Amino acid sequence: MQSKETSLLEAATNVAIGFLQALLTQALIYPVFGIRTTLVTDSTIAVAFTAVSLVRSYLVRRAFETFARRS
Repeated sequence: MQSKETSLLEAATNVAIGFLQALLTQALIYPVFGIRTTLVTDSTIAVAFTAVSLVRSYLVRRAFETFARRS
């Protein structure tokens, strides 16, 4: 069983990696589609999606922990 704190740490680590991946992906993909942005814009977009991803990851982890305890 994983503690709530460990679940949050795991989710945060996963999301931090995703944040960096998002910045790299945006830098590579946006120009292909003619989208011009700045690092500040890319970071702002990535932060918004990262926040949503962190909450989602944590809630999914906690749901699986709840299901595992009931089994």
